[in-house]
Amino acid sequence: MRIKDILQIIETLAPLPLQEDYDNSGIQVGDTNKEATGALFCIDVTEDVIDEAISLKCNLIISHHPIAFKPFKSLTGRNYVERCMIKAIKNDIALYAAHTNLDNAKDGVNFKLASMLGLENVKILTPKKNALLKFVTTVPHSHEEIVRNAMFNAGAGHIGNYDSCSYNLDGEGTFKAKAGANPHVGEIDELHFESEVRIETVVPIIRKDEVMRALIAVHPYEEPVFDLYPITNDWNQNGSGITGVLPEGMSENDFLYMLKDVFKLHHVSYSRLRGKEIREVAVCGGSGSFLIGDAINYGADVLVTGEAKYNDFYDVEDKLLLASIGHYESEICTKELFYDVISKKYPNFAMHLSAFDSNPVNYL
Repeated sequence: MRIKDILQIIETLAPLPLQEDYDNSGIQVGDTNKEATGALFCIDVTEDVIDEAISLKCNLIISHHPIAFKPFKSLTGRNYVERCMIKAIKNDIALYAAHTNLDNAKDGVNFKLASMLGLENVKILTPKKNALLKFVTTVPHSHEEIVRNAMFNAGAGHIGNYDSCSYNLDGEGTFKAKAGANPHVGEIDELHFESEVRIETVVPIIRKDEVMRALIAVHPYEEPVFDLYPITNDWNQNGSGITGVLPEGMSENDFLYMLKDVFKLHHVSYSRLRGKEIREVAVCGGSGSFLIGDAINYGADVLVTGEAKYNDFYDVEDKLLLASIGHYESEICTKELFYDVISKKYPNFAMHLSAFDSNPVNYL
């Protein structure tokens, strides 16, 4: 099994195109074609973590935060980032990060946090925009089921909790094969009329190439016809933040104490108590204060996030409760996410959760 086989599992859960523009998720260092000897999962790559991988004989480290955010003009070991990369290269260890793509993914970081809190009716708070296409093709009736299923299997036709979604319309196509063509039906230089079905479905932009390849692979025509149309529908399966409902409402104090217990926190920072019941919960791991307005508009009673700015605690006023649990603390669950998704496919592969607490914030 090669390193790239392991990474493909991560990217199935959290495709790289889901990452934000500022991010640098993906392979940071190393040759993904090498055989994988073991994987170590962490939040941040530090020198201790690389030493840990060496001692465990792991040649792959999968982190949540990328070790390299900015381009390098030199690599001299002047800071911990450069020292980590040099040590990884010397010891033939691949470094890979799944950051905002994992934050934005269905069943990613925020879904994990929602599960830990026991939330029900979970859905994306701010869905991805400009991320969908209408995919249209025509095919003879003899192959419509084969083509349709190939497109579905490649990622087309997902709408909310439904899959295999399409609209189909009977019609008649025409074409004339020219010299050098090898038509599935019809004759050279003769106008041919063929009874066909028009298949319309929805495709995420990040799956466009896969769906096109799947269509071409099974379509009987030498030159399959298809159209792609941009649509303004939100992609509700992926995006920023999560919302959910507590099975039973609780007081603000009880909810804050539950946060401390569930996430094993030193402390919780929170805005002024409103004296209202907590039922509708919005969650965003990491730096999620940018979602305050969305959480308020949604009608959330509380927004739980990793960190927020000083003025954010003023700005929420009495519109919701803002609870900050710590950036590291809100994302430590990513190690378990990596472990769970890979172990389902390769249960006998050597995998380890890093034993090092790489949280740069200390509490007295």
